[in-house]
Amino acid sequence: MLKTIIKQNNIHEETQYLNLIQDLLENGSLEKGRNGNTICSIGSAMYFSLENNKIPILTTKKVAVKTCLKELLWFIQGKTDNKLLKNQNVHIWDLNGTKEFLESRNLPYEEDDLGPIYGHQWRFFNSPYTNCSADYENKGIDQLQKVIDDLKNPETRYSRRHIVSAWNPCQIDKMALPPCHVLFQFHVTKNNKLSCTLYQRSGDVGLGVPFNIMSYASFTILIAKHCNLEPYEFIYFLGNTHIYENHKNALETQIKRTPFEFPTMTIKTKKENINDYTLDDFVIENYKHHESIKMIMSQ
Repeated sequence: MLKTIIKQNNIHEETQYLNLIQDLLENGSLEKGRNGNTICSIGSAMYFSLENNKIPILTTKKVAVKTCLKELLWFIQGKTDNKLLKNQNVHIWDLNGTKEFLESRNLPYEEDDLGPIYGHQWRFFNSPYTNCSADYENKGIDQLQKVIDDLKNPETRYSRRHIVSAWNPCQIDKMALPPCHVLFQFHVTKNNKLSCTLYQRSGDVGLGVPFNIMSYASFTILIAKHCNLEPYEFIYFLGNTHIYENHKNALETQIKRTPFEFPTMTIKTKKENINDYTLDDFVIENYKHHESIKMIMSQ
């Protein structure tokens, strides 16, 4: 197993990411995509331990930690209004929230209304979508709360059905962007250890993947705290893994760097409601990293 190889050979887990870049650069297939040329491969996996409060935030470049956590909390709360992120100085959805981009998708929304994307599907799955300001409480299926309830219940805790899907074929054409990280599953094993597996259909290795690693690892640590479990591991599966051509030089620089030890993350206080956690509840310590690497996001 992947994690056994990593542990037995004392391999730094970030090396998996660096090796993925190297493999793409050396063996990837050049493909013309929707939004630019990419160097891609199909099918990859990475494993990250979450034991001893460890959190896999990449160290070979600076990751925008607060931005990542703000977006995660926005997903958890079922939000789809990009103005809420802009007000927190988070701009990762700006290009896909412009009126011009929404019109290119034949969407009638006002600027910054992203449609029924991740948060809507997590919390109100398949509820008819009108706009980002509407009240969807008790509409659709609250997939996340169902999983939380089952994780808290000793009779259902060890189920193999703790699954949340963001991929809803009925509403794909109503979203600003179809979801990339489409399905995650929580697992509880002996001693109440919580793991998460993620399947992502499409992974932008330069910009998206580092965020996804941190986001889902943080999510797992948060859910563990919320459900009185111990965070154990995050396993990350990717379908189409790709590097945009204009990111190639930046990533060639990054793979020459030596990783530092991963930092730690703890959650200050357990809240009654999953919606009540804030940025201040996440405590990250000892995040040592190399300098930032600038890459332009493809729309």
